[in-house]
Amino acid sequence: MSRTRVLTGITTSGTPHLGNYVGAIRPAVVASRDPQVESYYFLADYHALIKVTDPARVQRSTLEIAATWLACGLDPKSVWFYRQSDIPEIPELTWFLSCVAGKGILNRAHAYKASVDKNRAEGVDDDAAITAGLFMYPVLMAADILLFNAHKVPVGRDQVQHIEMARDFGQRFNHLYGEHFTLPEAAIEEHVATLPGLDGRKMSKSYDNTIPLFVPREQLKKLIAGIVTDSRAPGEAKDAANSNVFQLYQAFASAQETAAMRQAYADGIGWGDAKQKLFERIDDEVAPLREHYETLMAKPAEIEAILREGAARLRAQHATPLLARLREAVGLRDLSNAATGAKARKEKTVLPTFKQYRENDGRFYFKFVDGERVLVQSIGFASPKDAGQLIARLKRDGGMLLQRAEADSLQLGEELVGHLHDAAELADVVEALAQLLEEA
Repeated sequence: MSRTRVLTGITTSGTPHLGNYVGAIRPAVVASRDPQVESYYFLADYHALIKVTDPARVQRSTLEIAATWLACGLDPKSVWFYRQSDIPEIPELTWFLSCVAGKGILNRAHAYKASVDKNRAEGVDDDAAITAGLFMYPVLMAADILLFNAHKVPVGRDQVQHIEMARDFGQRFNHLYGEHFTLPEAAIEEHVATLPGLDGRKMSKSYDNTIPLFVPREQLKKLIAGIVTDSRAPGEAKDAANSNVFQLYQAFASAQETAAMRQAYADGIGWGDAKQKLFERIDDEVAPLREHYETLMAKPAEIEAILREGAARLRAQHATPLLARLREAVGLRDLSNAATGAKARKEKTVLPTFKQYRENDGRFYFKFVDGERVLVQSIGFASPKDAGQLIARLKRDGGMLLQRAEADSLQLGEELVGHLHDAAELADVVEALAQLLEEA
């Protein structure tokens, strides 16, 4: 039984903080140990270039993030752990996908639209200061996913659009050049833990309110002491549900510890004592990881070797063979093997096939083709599953139950399939279906 391929990218644009650890790193490391899952974790340094123009920061962030994941328990021997820029097949595939990606779809990308809206609000040109990198970001992300035929990509709800775009680009490529890509699904993380930052807002680099994950112990204590609280004095009952200190504590504590702290709030624990308990609880979990992290950071050459080895294995087993097939599919071929004249006519006949795709109206279609000839053009379906089920029935029963109706339409029993195309006759379709059945 094949394993489910799950792919996660981490943009190398900053220093990991407690929010990253609780919301992404800790649960992902646990998930990576599932024997039913084939996990891909990559450092998205190409993506970082879209918003970071300081080379030293990109390099430092790459080192910090790689060391963080390894220190937190990610085993590079049991998962695919690599740096995006070490896989040259990714930018090559990005170009292939760029040639099938609809500009209209890219115009609707959230990040691009937000930048345009900001420019309009400021009264400047729509595309002022917007780079082609930002505009093409969804295509690069699609290449990250499709190159390894990932089944699932864990994302927040605001990132689902990128997965839908990857599906669209992959489907268009498959329609033109044959079935090469698995269409990914978004694994929506509805219950991802989000931590409050020093000022009470969501912990984020954008707000400059983060607590770095592996900050030195004394600095961690100082940062926690600076968390914003209300003015209730020791002895006064405090509202645990709306306390930033309590929410942080809960993210690291057991259910029993959380219950005890909730009672302490009701009993009027002082803010200084509450922050001290928070510091001790976080440091208990982070201290051994910090020690491992500091050891790794002192040996950057070892991290470099781990990333390069991961990329080399991945290229050899997946990326390079797939790109070779894609280059052949699109026509980037060895000219010495070109078929011409009579030789071309004698080439092996390709079996008839069904090609599924999605149109701009949002509905799903298929064509039944025999070589360059389209025999059947289907009606539109509400979902790819509906189209796939009808294709399965055609392959199984089409030769016996398929019939021609008015205006060249075809029916399978009482169900409308679509229309004959390219002057095809019902007999042509039945014969082609018989070929498929014979080869099955």
